[in-house]
Amino acid sequence: MKRLLLSVALAASSLAPLACDLEKTGNQLAADHVMVGTLLATPQVDISASAMAGYDAGTFGPDGGDVISLPAQTAAVVFLGTRSGENSQPSGVAGASVTVQPTGGQATSLTEDGAGSYSRTSVGEEDFKYQSGATYQFIASQGGTRFVGEVENAPVKETIAAFHPPEGFVRIDSKTELAFDRAAVPAGQDRTLGFVTVVPLSADGSQGKPTYTNVPQTPVQFLQLVGLPGPYRETRVAIPGTAFPDANKTYLVIFQAVRLGGAESDNLFIGSALLAGTAEVGVIRTR
Repeated sequence: MKRLLLSVALAASSLAPLACDLEKTGNQLAADHVMVGTLLATPQVDISASAMAGYDAGTFGPDGGDVISLPAQTAAVVFLGTRSGENSQPSGVAGASVTVQPTGGQATSLTEDGAGSYSRTSVGEEDFKYQSGATYQFIASQGGTRFVGEVENAPVKETIAAFHPPEGFVRIDSKTELAFDRAAVPAGQDRTLGFVTVVPLSADGSQGKPTYTNVPQTPVQFLQLVGLPGPYRETRVAIPGTAFPDANKTYLVIFQAVRLGGAESDNLFIGSALLAGTAEVGVIRTR
């Protein structure tokens, strides 16, 4: 069974313009093509099977003998669409050749999924790996025309101290809010955006449907993200108790530190939203 950690949610939208070079901005405001894309990574996570079953005697760690390992993964998803009017929702563009690549590095081709969406994961592909610090380009070619979006300085994994108690996992009561503080930001740097997804985990390591996420999924949420990213940069993160509905259950909290990019080529609408980031994962056991 493939145990996938990544939960990637995308929506295409008509977004508020960002400040940049005026001539380029004018071209991008008039552009009828829009791109929305994510490049997200998760680390390997080792979980004590005994702890997941509710026993305190289990050993947590790679040498414990009862460990379920969820492998590190990278996933890319891109939507390419066209707008027929200033406030219109974009229609998906089929038949494009879409790649994601770090500047100067190897390009990874995405597979067409239909309705303007293209994707690829690193499952079974060792060469497709997230590179912290890289500038990533999202490139779509269709009908002899290239459309380029870009994210600069892909962030490093942000360590969340609260996810790593001596026991190896966090114990809380079911239906209880979980709050934690993000790591301090180095002087002179902006805090990355923080996306949270919570998924239940069965005793064999298979994952259920997310019980909570703040990952943008609608046009309005993308508009808020581009125009008002502040809520995603708060130092204190609070996950509602509804994310942990059942007692005696194991949940994964996947926290993505994400940097926002946008349109690079003049022929791509300035409201295009490109995201790159990597995750910290906490294991939660409810009482």
